[in-house]
Amino acid sequence: MADTQSICTHDDNKSKNRLWPKYAFFAATLLWFSLAGSLHAAEPVKIVITGIEDQLLKNVRETLVLPAGLVRKGAVDKLWLDRFAIQADEKTRGALEPFGYYNAIVKVTVETVGEGYHLQVKVTPGEPVRLTDVKVTVSGSGSRERRLTRLVARFPLNKGDILLHERYEEAKGALLSQARDLGYLGAVFSKHELRIGKAATTASIELDLDTGEKYYFGATDIQGAPDYPDSFLRRHLTYTSGDVFSYSTLGETQRNFTNSERFTEVIITPKKEEAEAFNVPVSVQLKAGPRLSLRPGIGYGTDTGARFTVRYRDLNMFHQGHELYSYLYAAERLQGLVTGYILPSPKDVRSSTTLQLNLQKEETVLYSSRILALELDRNRSFGSSKLGTAYVKAQYEEYSVGGQDSSSRLLLPGMRYSDDRYDNPIRPRRGFRYAVDLRGTHQLIGSDTAFVQLLAEASYLLPLPWRLSLHTRGKTGATMLSDPISDIPPSLRFFTGGDQSVRGYAYKSLGPRDAAGNPVGGKQLLTGSIELERALFKDWGVSLFYDAGNAFNSFSSFSLYQGAGFGVHYYTSVGALNISLARQIGVDNPSIRLHFTVGFEL
Repeated sequence: MADTQSICTHDDNKSKNRLWPKYAFFAATLLWFSLAGSLHAAEPVKIVITGIEDQLLKNVRETLVLPAGLVRKGAVDKLWLDRFAIQADEKTRGALEPFGYYNAIVKVTVETVGEGYHLQVKVTPGEPVRLTDVKVTVSGSGSRERRLTRLVARFPLNKGDILLHERYEEAKGALLSQARDLGYLGAVFSKHELRIGKAATTASIELDLDTGEKYYFGATDIQGAPDYPDSFLRRHLTYTSGDVFSYSTLGETQRNFTNSERFTEVIITPKKEEAEAFNVPVSVQLKAGPRLSLRPGIGYGTDTGARFTVRYRDLNMFHQGHELYSYLYAAERLQGLVTGYILPSPKDVRSSTTLQLNLQKEETVLYSSRILALELDRNRSFGSSKLGTAYVKAQYEEYSVGGQDSSSRLLLPGMRYSDDRYDNPIRPRRGFRYAVDLRGTHQLIGSDTAFVQLLAEASYLLPLPWRLSLHTRGKTGATMLSDPISDIPPSLRFFTGGDQSVRGYAYKSLGPRDAAGNPVGGKQLLTGSIELERALFKDWGVSLFYDAGNAFNSFSSFSLYQGAGFGVHYYTSVGALNISLARQIGVDNPSIRLHFTVGFEL
């Protein structure tokens, strides 16, 4: 009996523990409603608007804001409230006109309710004003510009439409902005008439944009950075003398100077008033920043563990704008030193020649690797987002994987091409990126083995309604090899699993296995991911994701590993902090794994 009584008492406690959250929730709800009721009761003046909804209601509500001082210490100035009620009639009508309602009937009354007042605003909007005639033309030397004629053809207001002032003003602004971006700096509306009929039921629009003459870039004078040669500074310009003048082009030039991290102040001034023969001179005033920098850093990634970094840069070697950099990184499973020298090209800011030395040591539970590599790159831009690279890499690697201890000597030429169109590198809202890398080697050029590898990756970010965004990623790799896979070092084999591939699995834990069941890397690779994110507040976001992929040697033995979960993201000025909780799918005894990364995942 004593034991039975003890068990019953324990169950009662468990029941009480289960009920406690319900009681707490119920009590919190009562408290919330009581506070809300108190706040509602304490509101001395309430504005009640009826007869309209949606955007009309929103605009009227934003217009009818009680003036400061009407209510002081809970007491209402009744005479002031009555004057405000008289004004509310006109304010309400004015708030309806941008939506085409010029014949609204508004009745405003002040009613005493308890110890406070209700300002009753009853609205009968009536029939909206509709357009009976819309005439939009372009005159001047730019009358045949396709971008302008296209905007005219797509003018958002047409005969029979309700007159919406916001659309009218936006369309006017778009026309004028496009004309000036095409070089017509003197463009003005020679005619801009919006006529409302006497009965305020019809209206007509007549617009004529006179473009004037087209302007061009003249000479550019660059001052304020005497330690840098003029040819180096001019590589930041995104235009040449004689190009059509464009403010957006000047904006790109501003970004080039700013993103170089060499200048603390950049002031670009077009001098239209000094233009001769429609050629606009441009002044660029710079203030050079420190030439040398040393930046330590710390971080953590699930794949590599805790890490410490130091970056050294000399941004103006020999006073020629050449860059010397050295990057030391030390993590639990990955350590290395990268040192490089960048010789800028006078072509543009993204074209250069780079010589880089790389020392790296990687120790994982699957393999160990030590790399000494020297790489020469020739980079050339093809526009503001496209970059092509021809390179040759000499690499020596000692490694141990799958019980095999070996070394590799490779001379690896290749070509890379990428296109990056994300609108923001820290927290992009939309855009895409793709990259292709083709590389190969042969014994005839001094390597231990012969193979050809093709790698391709792409990502796409699509904004959706309700602050949602859809981010998709994919990566594939293929190796054409006549020799055994064991002749390729681990750094050139394919593995999957971890933060950047299939979440839910450990770093590089997926791929072909040896007789002992340890992943040894494969010749082929295929991974993909889809992630739906919802933005929260200003700097936060939550997401749901699904990853799939694997490394393999042949399609006959190909199988996909899958993981899914949710993530929390915090966006800072230097990058995003991402925490993901992923669960394995389609396996016996699935496990859950926590992943942590810093930065936007391409």
